[in-house]
Amino acid sequence: MAKKQIKGVIPPMLTPFKANGDVDYDKHIRNMESWNKDKLAGYLVLGSNSETAYLNEAEKIKLVKLTVKHARKGRMILAGTGVESARETIALTNKAADLGVDAALILTPSYYHAKMNEEAQIRFFTEVADHTKIPVMIYNVTAFTHINVTVNTVRVLSKHPNILGMKDSTGNIPQLVAFSAVIDKGFNLMTGTLSAWYPALTLGVKAGIFAVANCAPNECSAIQTAFDKGDHEAARKLYFRIFPVNNAVTATFGIAGLKYASDLMGYRGGHVRSPLLPLKEEEKIRIKEILQTAQLL
Repeated sequence: MAKKQIKGVIPPMLTPFKANGDVDYDKHIRNMESWNKDKLAGYLVLGSNSETAYLNEAEKIKLVKLTVKHARKGRMILAGTGVESARETIALTNKAADLGVDAALILTPSYYHAKMNEEAQIRFFTEVADHTKIPVMIYNVTAFTHINVTVNTVRVLSKHPNILGMKDSTGNIPQLVAFSAVIDKGFNLMTGTLSAWYPALTLGVKAGIFAVANCAPNECSAIQTAFDKGDHEAARKLYFRIFPVNNAVTATFGIAGLKYASDLMGYRGGHVRSPLLPLKEEEKIRIKEILQTAQLL
């Protein structure tokens, strides 16, 4: 059976928290209602920008349920269900499958990182894919895991019928080229950072999941639309304009910055969950300036 082909921009949806640290489910629903009107291909619930590492399973399940319930019809729903062990990853993935999720994004296990070599990674993803009710995707995010999925690992895993693709958040263009050269036909190679979006499009990548799509979804999608029309100059110009925003809401100010930028853009960022720190006033001023320079405000 042919693998589903993914095209377009998907936000790794932020999780709004109240001042007391509780998940603000009402704000999550309101965000979805706003994103439903934007030019997006789907949603990723429980991604890195969702502060998933700080959520318990009951909170994860409720966010998945609400995402499935409120998503615009026809949009793909991904859920980040990777945890450290294969056993628990399979269990959580199948719970998400039963709730109506289309595919699961599986983080590379990293706690025992010295032992997470090619053999361990291939075995882990194969075991998970063999036992899940929905297709899975490899999630390569070295900034958090300090583990990089190798080209050979991707070559082997891309052949698995239940491994749909990969989100590569490294921003490493030479590595993206190397991945492109070895993947099996139909394997969805996606970029996980807007910093690589325009170069990735030139390599034939069709989809991206990136933080800045929370607060500037239509601009992210417009880069691909212009590129597909053959207007590479317009695509490149917009890419350069949005690039500093991406840097601000990822590397510089992190999730607190992403949430504040989302607030400024009319979405509901809410608070971060401890131990993440809220923004200082001077950081808020800087983010506003960056959004103004990018002509978003």
